[in-house]
Amino acid sequence: MTVQDLRDVLRERAEGPSPANPRRHDQVRARIRRTRLRRRAAAGTALVAAVAAGVVLLPGTAAPPARETTTAARLAPTPTAKELPPRFTAPDGTEYRRLATAALEADGAKKTSVTIPVSGRPLDVAGLCDGEFGASAPKVLVDGNHTGLRGFLSCRKTMELQPLIVPPGATRVTLTFDTTTTGWGCVVKKKGGPCVRVPEKRADWDLAVYEWTPPSRPVTPEPVKAFPDRAGGKRLASMSTGVYPNDSTIELEVVSTGGRIGIDQLCSGDLAARMWFTYQVNGAKSPSTSMCGVWKEGPYPMAMSEFEVPKGKKVTITGRMGLWGEHTNRPVDWAVAVYRN
Repeated sequence: MTVQDLRDVLRERAEGPSPANPRRHDQVRARIRRTRLRRRAAAGTALVAAVAAGVVLLPGTAAPPARETTTAARLAPTPTAKELPPRFTAPDGTEYRRLATAALEADGAKKTSVTIPVSGRPLDVAGLCDGEFGASAPKVLVDGNHTGLRGFLSCRKTMELQPLIVPPGATRVTLTFDTTTTGWGCVVKKKGGPCVRVPEKRADWDLAVYEWTPPSRPVTPEPVKAFPDRAGGKRLASMSTGVYPNDSTIELEVVSTGGRIGIDQLCSGDLAARMWFTYQVNGAKSPSTSMCGVWKEGPYPMAMSEFEVPKGKKVTITGRMGLWGEHTNRPVDWAVAVYRN
């Protein structure tokens, strides 16, 4: 939604007061789409007139933009999604219904809030960003409190869904989306020079809250793609596979060839990106929690955790895993690999 779009809509509605209408947000978006279509139609008419008059577009002259199409009401949250629809069906068949929408603009307020009913069904928040890579992603607070879950990733132009956890027994909650930062710091561009403030990255965010209905029976995820034989300068030594939540622990043994071993994980399924893993190597607990990679195409998305181990000794790796948010009947297929020198 651009400033010009807003001006067009406000001008169109200036003659009368705004009615109390819970669907006003959708109606405004529809008006914006119609305004854009009228502009494109006008541009097309002008082009036809120019051709009829014998005018030819010169190299480098902009041709009229392609006609915009509206997004279907039932979309899967795929990389092609360009808006936050009222309803959509996820690839595994899960039905999503939108409860509320919000927006944060680069030139506007840094916070906004919505109040939603809680029916007991699982909840997700959705974000769609238009702006500079690295722009601050909104933090999500529930009744003013952090939920402990990770927020959105940095500004991406595709719809991103994150689980929303609400207090047990709640019937209504207020969500606050906050892009306020404590400062972007500074950098020294040359030795002995001043520390120059880093400019803030700018972005507009479209936000929504959805509730979803779990599938009536567990959905079988697609198999995880095979690990490469070599990664990070190491060779594949051992691996373990399973399907969460039925399989939630692992135990592997390898003989160290010296230096370090690496542990990596891959997952598949609609909720694969929400899996987490923790490990112990010879009883020593890893200080960090590992996320699960989703690999469908392109280069191997290595996110290997490395551990120092004694050379020529048997190494025992144990681990457990979990998933952020609700996952009823939406299992995740996982695989864990150990690499050694």
